Amino acid sequence: MKDGTKLIAAGRPKRRPSHPVNTPVERASTYLFPTYDDYIEGGRNIVYGRLGGATHRALEESITALEGGFETRLAPSGLQAVTAALLAFVRAGDRILVTDSAYDPTRKFCRNFLARFGVDTAFYDPLIGADIAALMTPNTKVIFAESPGSLTFEVQDVPALAKAARQGGAKLIVDNTWSGGVFFKPLAHGADVVVHAGTKYFSGHSDCLIGSITSADEQAAKAVFEALLQIGANVSADDAYLTLRGMRTLGLRLNAHQENGLALAKWLARRTEVEAVLHPAFKASPGHLTWKRDFTGASGLFGVVLKPRAKPATKAFFNALHHFGMGFSWGGFESLCIHVHPEKNRSATKWAKEGPVLRIHAGLEDIGDLIADMERAFAAMNAAKG
Repeated sequence: MKDGTKLIAAGRPKRRPSHPVNTPVERASTYLFPTYDDYIEGGRNIVYGRLGGATHRALEESITALEGGFETRLAPSGLQAVTAALLAFVRAGDRILVTDSAYDPTRKFCRNFLARFGVDTAFYDPLIGADIAALMTPNTKVIFAESPGSLTFEVQDVPALAKAARQGGAKLIVDNTWSGGVFFKPLAHGADVVVHAGTKYFSGHSDCLIGSITSADEQAAKAVFEALLQIGANVSADDAYLTLRGMRTLGLRLNAHQENGLALAKWLARRTEVEAVLHPAFKASPGHLTWKRDFTGASGLFGVVLKPRAKPATKAFFNALHHFGMGFSWGGFESLCIHVHPEKNRSATKWAKEGPVLRIHAGLEDIGDLIADMERAFAAMNAAKG
């Protein structure tokens, strides 16, 4: 099946003479078994609410089908999906390699939390490619990639990272949130584990928090399950249901986000106020050729570097926006624009650009209205003192 059909068919209720179209919300902590044999068998399937019920299994089935994996487990947020995936494969004395373009909370977890338990983190240039082999050591157990990178959108050579991980006896974990699981398939390119902040495109409506971890094989799946089990991770049935409902329109929404994002990025590239557009589909964007080789499309999230401006002008720009909200997260139906600071989140590489960096999420509004909104914001910025 193609992705569009998988998103409609996977995780649906089993056929019977009369059944609902959607998997219903099943809220439960305790499950009862009528016989001892049922009780023993239940331990292999659904046994306790913290481990998920029918609603959770349906969503996991949908994500597994989309990513082409062996098994998916859910987490209460995208960040916990990242942290649980890392915890599944490390112990005291181990070392991990993390992209220098990673989501800042991921960096903090590695540098602060894992360090307390004797796990060392080294950050690498996101454009390192096959040269990452030189950074591998006998105690390197994980390479953690995020492609494109958070805030700066470098696209990584996942097949090269996978080869280095495999040769060094390590696992490759890839944060695939940007692609929505539709435009890129890390497992097909050699990754061992894929994580998503389902809060973003999977849900698509900015009304729940959820994460997912999809494993390539049974061995990795077992390690992930044990990690989630021990830290007591639990996703509400309601959030699982909302996300599963969002999955049904994921392909259509991503195509619309892509269309608006590209149109907006091209318009911004022509503005005299703009120094650079950080969009993987643009030739000048870092890792563009890798994106063109491995991806089948682009989502609605990208970056823009403005020419240097004084703070009052930047404030005037944001205060003039109407359709673009100022708020964290992304992936919902609404457009967002925030001021970000890549220079604060680097150690292996240096962010040298001086102008303000905007992170833009192109929502599903009419593109004419979005461009007009940006036009007003630039006018306000240019009129501001400084």
